Amino acid sequence: MDPRDTNGLDVQFIGKPSPTAPRIQAGGHPCQGIYWAPAGKKPKTAVIATHYNVDFAEHYIAPYFARRGYGFLGWNTRYRGFEDQFLLHHAILDISVGMRWLKEEAGVERIVILGNSGGGSLMGAYQAEAIKPTLDGELPEAVRDLYRNLTKADLYISLNAHQGRPEVLTDWMDASVTDENDPLATDPSLDPFSADNAPPYSDEFVTRYRAAQRARNQRITDWAKAELKRLNDAGVPDRLFPMFRVWGDLRCMDPALDPSDRKPRWCYRGDPAIANRTPSIGRVNSIKTWLNMWSLETSPCQGAPHLAKFDTPALVVQGTADTGVFPSDARKIFDHIGSSDKQLELIPGAHYFEDSIEERENAADLMAAWIAAKS
Repeated sequence: MDPRDTNGLDVQFIGKPSPTAPRIQAGGHPCQGIYWAPAGKKPKTAVIATHYNVDFAEHYIAPYFARRGYGFLGWNTRYRGFEDQFLLHHAILDISVGMRWLKEEAGVERIVILGNSGGGSLMGAYQAEAIKPTLDGELPEAVRDLYRNLTKADLYISLNAHQGRPEVLTDWMDASVTDENDPLATDPSLDPFSADNAPPYSDEFVTRYRAAQRARNQRITDWAKAELKRLNDAGVPDRLFPMFRVWGDLRCMDPALDPSDRKPRWCYRGDPAIANRTPSIGRVNSIKTWLNMWSLETSPCQGAPHLAKFDTPALVVQGTADTGVFPSDARKIFDHIGSSDKQLELIPGAHYFEDSIEERENAADLMAAWIAAKS
């Protein structure tokens, strides 16, 4: 039997309002998900996974956990498909709706947070805010007490996760961009795809390129702060703006950088030289979302400060053929976690273990065994 099949599983759709977002008139709930469980059973331990904007309701790993006796809630916030509007404090409240559903309606006694891909830092932020809230002042007074009493998870798993939203975007930025309004305006001396700068990249080029990536992020932040003030002074609350060329991570081109089993000259969108010229991650943002999600200076979506608050047993799992998360990313996540009870495992496989059912089974076995050992 293909473990992705739903035979022998109960699969339940859940739609719920959020404390700061009601059900819309067309009928859709801001918080939606699917709960997977062994048929006819009510697991006492369940996993929950959420992403900043990707729909995780039908997450690939859900049936694998359910067949191992665990519940799995693939959960979505109001921002699924609406990355350009993201605000972390509202997303955390949306995640709390799923956490409460697991406890109060599914009858779960123990919850495991799964931070997968970009959702790693999001779920890490949720757990950190449940331990010690810092963003409650961003919310209306009526929901602050609720926010200050978030349901805390019992275990945390980081699975092929990026360090944080600003970190991954900056690592992927094409540092050669000189004008954010013109996708053709670049500095040839920093072009990572040109014959003059071909891999293997020199140490000098890597250092200069990484500094230019951070400078690009800061230039956008400086503009965003000034533009938001200009708009607000005129009574306009926000605006959208585009962003181009964000598949320029040197590691995607040069396998000697952060060595792993990954396919060289490859990223999640294929050939980086082609992907870099097409709209992709962060392609449109409101100014408030840029400052909240992507800015290295202002974003609370950076992983390290949240992970440092952890007092929760934690497992970091990283596939060695991942083309967008690299071994050094997993080691940094592991180092940032404040818990004394933590474990790092590098295992064969790509980002979603999409190339091999066997590798998915191995990843699921590893995580399920770790959960069982912590009971």
